[in-house]
Amino acid sequence: MPFAELIVALIFAIIVLAIILSHIKVIPEYKRLVIFRLGKLVAIKGPGLVFLVPLIDRGVEVDLREFVLDIPPQTCITKDNAPVDVDLLIYMKIFEPQLAVTAVQNYLAAATGIAVTTLRAIIGDMQLDDVLARREYINSTLRAKLDEVTDRWGIKVTSVEIKEIKPPREVQEAMIKQMAAERTKRAMILEAEGKRTSAILEAEGQREAMIKKGEGEKQYEILVAEGRKTALELIQEAATKLGTNALLLQYLDALKAVAQSPATKIVIPLELLAGFSKVLGAVTTRSEEKTQD
Repeated sequence: MPFAELIVALIFAIIVLAIILSHIKVIPEYKRLVIFRLGKLVAIKGPGLVFLVPLIDRGVEVDLREFVLDIPPQTCITKDNAPVDVDLLIYMKIFEPQLAVTAVQNYLAAATGIAVTTLRAIIGDMQLDDVLARREYINSTLRAKLDEVTDRWGIKVTSVEIKEIKPPREVQEAMIKQMAAERTKRAMILEAEGKRTSAILEAEGQREAMIKKGEGEKQYEILVAEGRKTALELIQEAATKLGTNALLLQYLDALKAVAQSPATKIVIPLELLAGFSKVLGAVTTRSEEKTQD
């Protein structure tokens, strides 16, 4: 039956072609193909076009891109017996494809398990306050411990980031009250510092005003004293220019003004009497000289 044989041959050819095509792989840049031949690791190929021997070779694709492992919230007990829920992310990258395939059965499940146990061990050695305040320490310590384990799987832990830490409800309420108290304290401190600064500035302003006022009064007194001194000097200078007779005339005018007052007693300075005697003596001497002439 030639027609039946033709159908069988066609079916056989299609099956062979499908097998061949299934063993032709196109590997992108970010992947590698780990090839096993009869169960034995023979090569790691890619990127590009890779041919596998049908029915003999088996290929396992490995993604070399960095991936994130989202660890669900884990309840951990701190050193002071306080339960906290920790949610974290682990960033990892495969650097040895053959180890990721041959050294561990499921590297995602293995990495998740070791991350959870290591996290609980780290939290168990810390007080609750340290857990809440030292996230960077937890991240770095957890990354270092995970990297030691995953290194033998050909996986590099690039980063560990804690998403959230939830303390017990009682602790959260106490933290809220503490935050409110701290804010009230800071507000009172700022208000007190403002009043203190204002008082200091006001006192300094008053001091500067008093200093300037004192300097002004001092300068005024100096100017007044200098004016008085100048006036006295001018009076003395004018007095030296005037003769004795002129001065006596001034004295007589003064006595005349005094005599017109209703007072019954007149006090005459001795200096005036002495000067008047000198003038009379001088007048008498001149009269005698004229008579002799």
